[in-house]
Amino acid sequence: MPGADPGGPRGARPRRALSRGNVFLYGTLLVAALYYALPLYVMIVTSLKGMPEIRLGNIFAPPVEVTFQPWVKAWGEACTGLNCDGLSRGFWNSVRILVPSVILSIAVASVNGYALANWRFRGSETFFVILIFGAFIPYQVMLYPLVIILRELGIYGTLWGLILVHTIFGMPILTLLFRNYFTSIPEELFKAARVDGAGFWAIYFKIMMPMSLPIFVVATIIQVTGIWNDFLFGVVYTRPENYPMTVQLNNIVNSVQGVKEYNVNMAATLLTGLVPLAIYFVSGKLFVRGIAAGAVKG
Repeated sequence: MPGADPGGPRGARPRRALSRGNVFLYGTLLVAALYYALPLYVMIVTSLKGMPEIRLGNIFAPPVEVTFQPWVKAWGEACTGLNCDGLSRGFWNSVRILVPSVILSIAVASVNGYALANWRFRGSETFFVILIFGAFIPYQVMLYPLVIILRELGIYGTLWGLILVHTIFGMPILTLLFRNYFTSIPEELFKAARVDGAGFWAIYFKIMMPMSLPIFVVATIIQVTGIWNDFLFGVVYTRPENYPMTVQLNNIVNSVQGVKEYNVNMAATLLTGLVPLAIYFVSGKLFVRGIAAGAVKG
């Protein structure tokens, strides 16, 4: 351009840091963050206060004198029905339910997704549609039939009965996730392995699994969150001695005996939510990678 300075800056003009769009965007994010963070803040500060301070009525004020006694009582002393051993028994029940349920459901669903993506058989698409349809059936419809089935199998009220229920109900959505992820992996890898003589299981363990860490993390987070936070199945398919942590929490919070101890209730709620929260913090980046890499592709 005539008269232009050849040594001047080139390219697009930099945008202002405080443009109207940025102010609106960050303002919206800040409001959303406060909306979700404020209840958590109230729960934390309430769990660190004594009951005399809570009765003053200022729920947003930080504790004048920090005490961890509500946490100690919520864990090992709070009454949940006839037992006064807090959440500790429910925590270990939840762990015994969670670990085999997650392992079994992910193992079976990953093989299902792998077979549906790479080893097409006659009627595979029909089978896939029927399986996915199961993900949209309301759980309440299946409650009573499953009670009958578990009773006939002799495992109603046991931890293994609840593990079987969680494994079955996790199958449809996990199969969809794995199937969509495996279809996003280049088909040339699968064909090359077949040419080299690799079979079903060799391809799965040596090629598919090493390349699928993000989707395994996604499936683990979904299952851990769903199973750990479950209340309905826990209260229907187990007996009091096998109640998971969420059922114990309900019994503590909704107890009608004695004085309502809001600090203990808040501490019990936070203790119950620590496991899925920790999972998100540890594997959050892999969760995003797994979703972006094919979990929602079809």
